[in-house]
Amino acid sequence: MGLHHITAIAGNAQRNHNFYTKVLGLRLVKKTVNFDDPGTYHFYYGDEVGNPGTILTFFPWEGIGQGYTGTGMATNIGYSVPEGSLDFWVERFKQHNVKQETLQERFGEQFLSFQDPDGLKLDLIVPGADDNRKGWETSDVKADVATKGFHSITLTVKNVTPTASILIDIFGYKLLKQEGNRYRFITDAVNNASVVDIIEAPNLAPGKGAAGTNHHVAFRVKDDNILMEFREKIASKGLGITPKIDRDYFFSLYFREPGGVLFELATDNPGFTRDEPLNELGTSLKLPKQYERSRKEIEKVLPVLQ
Repeated sequence: MGLHHITAIAGNAQRNHNFYTKVLGLRLVKKTVNFDDPGTYHFYYGDEVGNPGTILTFFPWEGIGQGYTGTGMATNIGYSVPEGSLDFWVERFKQHNVKQETLQERFGEQFLSFQDPDGLKLDLIVPGADDNRKGWETSDVKADVATKGFHSITLTVKNVTPTASILIDIFGYKLLKQEGNRYRFITDAVNNASVVDIIEAPNLAPGKGAAGTNHHVAFRVKDDNILMEFREKIASKGLGITPKIDRDYFFSLYFREPGGVLFELATDNPGFTRDEPLNELGTSLKLPKQYERSRKEIEKVLPVLQ
């Protein structure tokens, strides 16, 4: 059912938190830790409730060093914004010294490309189709300009065909149109967060995963029963896939698609209000239960957020 969340890497927790909550105006819906590295935060930013299709998450590994984009990874995150809002964002990014490009158009949609403090590449896109989702509102970023959630994700691979076959044969996407070496795929299962662009770049070197790059892309399924149906489909293609993993706020499967991008399938259930009420989302550190007994030690290691 389109995109669930996208996970990227940052090099400094405080800087990342400031940019996404203050400059971009997203809500921190969950502050937890990396399941495999509890000395590192895992931040989830989204709309008011952290609806699937709005959630951008980060592993802020302090001092990890700079990564760079290339083949075998997701390279641009597209956010949907209201019509007429791009001028606001151009001025806001100027005020905050955000690296940005001039306004451009692709597939008939106007967009603004920019980078976060780690160099992660993002686009604000005025979608051609209606987007009735309500963005998170802050004192500086009101609803008439706020991001509404994801528009698209761009994958850069050496050969479009094997990756496209996963989108079409397993996920139910279809090729909508092509501009040059960019292929746009869309699913009819949802109205928004439904676009995957693939850039075919046979001569581009592989990327390096570190600060400023995407770690993986998660696609959305309704529940863990449907999740396991997809597991059978993926395994039948001869692709290695993990067992079902409980990520506290959703259940997950992971596999690497033939072009090298790490894909996740994630469920809508149980959601982010399972351990915090809606009005308190993101306000306290939530730990996976296996780490709760080590809370004091973990809190000493994690950077203190101002």
